[in-house]
Amino acid sequence: MRWSGWGDPGAAHGLPGGVKLLLAAVLGRIPAARPAPDLAEVTVTTPPLDDADVAALASVVGAAHVDVGREARMLHAGGKSTPDLLRRRQAEQVAPGVVVLPGSEDEVAAVLAVAGERSLAVVPFGGGTAVTGGLEPDAGAHRGVVSLDLRRLAGLVTLDTTAQEATLWAGTTAPAAESALGEQGFELGHFPQSFEFATLGGFAAMRSSGQSSAGYGRFDAMVTGLRVVTPTGLLDLGRAPGSAAGPDLVRWFLGSEGAFGVITQVRVRVHPTPEVRLFDAWTFGDFVAGADALRRVAQLGTGPTVLRLSDEDETAVSLAQVGNLGKALARGCSAVVLHEGPDGLAQARREATTRVLREAGGRPAAEKLAVSWDHGRFKAPYLRDALLDNGVFCETLETATTWSNLHALKTAVTGALADGLAKEGAKSRVLCHVSHVYPTGASLYFTVIAGLGVDPLVPWERVKHRVNDAITAAGATISHHHGVGADHAPWLEQEIGEVGLRMLRAVKAELDPAGIMNPGALLGPTTPPRPAGQGG
Repeated sequence: MRWSGWGDPGAAHGLPGGVKLLLAAVLGRIPAARPAPDLAEVTVTTPPLDDADVAALASVVGAAHVDVGREARMLHAGGKSTPDLLRRRQAEQVAPGVVVLPGSEDEVAAVLAVAGERSLAVVPFGGGTAVTGGLEPDAGAHRGVVSLDLRRLAGLVTLDTTAQEATLWAGTTAPAAESALGEQGFELGHFPQSFEFATLGGFAAMRSSGQSSAGYGRFDAMVTGLRVVTPTGLLDLGRAPGSAAGPDLVRWFLGSEGAFGVITQVRVRVHPTPEVRLFDAWTFGDFVAGADALRRVAQLGTGPTVLRLSDEDETAVSLAQVGNLGKALARGCSAVVLHEGPDGLAQARREATTRVLREAGGRPAAEKLAVSWDHGRFKAPYLRDALLDNGVFCETLETATTWSNLHALKTAVTGALADGLAKEGAKSRVLCHVSHVYPTGASLYFTVIAGLGVDPLVPWERVKHRVNDAITAAGATISHHHGVGADHAPWLEQEIGEVGLRMLRAVKAELDPAGIMNPGALLGPTTPPRPAGQGG
């Protein structure tokens, strides 16, 4: 991953002509471009750890696996949210004091012991794709920060083809996992937008949800067991596919964001590589009709692997990206549907879903639209970088609620974004899609594009505060799959209650008594900070 942007530098691209025209129509005058600086041009204000700290860490993992170099530290300086990347464009940068790469669970435990003895915070690091502030090098009350990079803990450990269950090291990237499983005729089928770079441990720690969740479920539903190294000992969890031996401790670590310990192995259910993949595209007159159609499919259980709906504005931008500006200016919503599996079963499921969507008012569209989405589904973050380079602010956020509350939630969040940005003097466009569906509800994924000027961080923080308040007031979740991190921590108590927060803190106190594990993530202030500019 680039230190100041998303992904592979060779895959970065400029803005498509159709998008430029659409931006001009929506936002008017765009601020001057502000490309990210080269790493050599910035000052890293956080010093590396001292020689004694480095020697103590090297004694347990080897000197070759301890790095205090400028580039390594900056590559571990945070996640990939828009605020993260805007901070990467500043002249001064903060970074962890050292990057450590353990090669075994014993070495992970030894690093945690050294960190506890020397008062060093530890931030577990997988693919670096987090977008809610959970990778910030926050030392808390400690002397410095160790970025614990898990890339050496990678690979397939076991595959039980009878049980269709695999165990993999937590530092395994998603493409590497799919490759290893594919060699034996299986796949995991977890494809979030971060797929190309994220790790299985990161998926578990953040409760990730992939684009095929309609068929295969969220990542936490795939997990059958975990191994976790904590500062007070090792946990090996998940003995059987069903158990009544007390509360399910696996669930304590799914979504724990490295605040309790380090996930080292993940055991997951897998399935045979699909025999066929059948794509369909649909259009609906408006978002209300489209969402109702998706609800019917989810509740009848007709079995699509992918089921997504873009609202009118997102549909327009998607069409503009492929040069179809004429259709982009028309109104309507687009949906993508995928069925996969054994040929006969996939065809039968497709027919069942088609009947439901037709009865709900859907109209079939060209299959190539769905195939095009599939081919480009991991490229959106590169478009975000191109927008930032061209002076356009672009950020995403997500939430979830019940079907009965879905439209009210969409209205509330869209309104909070548009009104908040207008108060900051910015023209904007808010896009939305239904990204994940359940029988009882769905996730809404928002993208906001705005002309926030040359210094958008402070105004965006005020807008995001308003949006988080709107989400909690609407009875929705503060995060469906991006996690809590540091950014959402002030709102956690409003969702799980004071007792729930005390439970999490009690677990942390037991497993991490010195508080060295990722101090800035998950558990934060019990009330949201007052945004800048508000009195009282």
